[in-house]
Amino acid sequence: MRGASGNPTGGVRIRGLLVAVLGVGALLVAPGVAGPGAPAAAAVHTPMDLPGSRPPAPQPGGDFSAKGGNWSGYVATGTGFRSVSARWVEPRVTCTSTAETFSPWVGIDGYGSGTVQQTGVATDCSSGTPVYRAWYETAPEPPVYYPLRVQAGDVITAEVARSGSKYTMRISDTTRNWTRSEVKSFPGANVSAEVVLEAMAGRFPRFGAVTFTDTAVDGKPMGSAKPIAIDATGPRGFLTATGSLSGSSFAIRPRRE
Repeated sequence: MRGASGNPTGGVRIRGLLVAVLGVGALLVAPGVAGPGAPAAAAVHTPMDLPGSRPPAPQPGGDFSAKGGNWSGYVATGTGFRSVSARWVEPRVTCTSTAETFSPWVGIDGYGSGTVQQTGVATDCSSGTPVYRAWYETAPEPPVYYPLRVQAGDVITAEVARSGSKYTMRISDTTRNWTRSEVKSFPGANVSAEVVLEAMAGRFPRFGAVTFTDTAVDGKPMGSAKPIAIDATGPRGFLTATGSLSGSSFAIRPRRE
């Protein structure tokens, strides 16, 4: 998803993720599907430039993390990535501003490349209360939001898989027993695979923690791909604390500026 413009700490700048304010009738949804109950604002999700040197690690937390712009999580880099997947419980959030947006997702590309193929769940606070929407995107094209019910506490699984130049973006809410899958031909670079929590507008609503489990890259536990940890940054440092990756699981917790 696209990130907040610039990077006040001098680290990563997310080139993509431009927040678009959309009316209820203008929300993008899956082709041929109406979108009743759409939130008043939607966000576009996209790529991030490679970060510069690592800043001093803030405490508590302990783990060094690269500056992540408005991304937090783990990113594997290399060439020829074929798949990335993860499971999480959709977190309960408290909106403290109508400008806050929040999205856990998985994707191929976007870390040092100009495109990203991704799927996840976005939480929109523009109405003052959180609205959860599943989506997929082949950025820089805009996201497509599904008109399907998602709530805090739902168990979500997501995967992006590549075969040649075709990408399958699959997301399931196992609590509510629905799955959506889209296949798109796209000129991806396939140079990164990530499991990310993103503040699309550059600031997070209040949340307790997000735990990703069953994370995998190219069919193996994500830890085997030797990914780097990244944390979203604000004017006074890191906004989140991405915990250690133990095989295929890790948690992201908020830090308060």
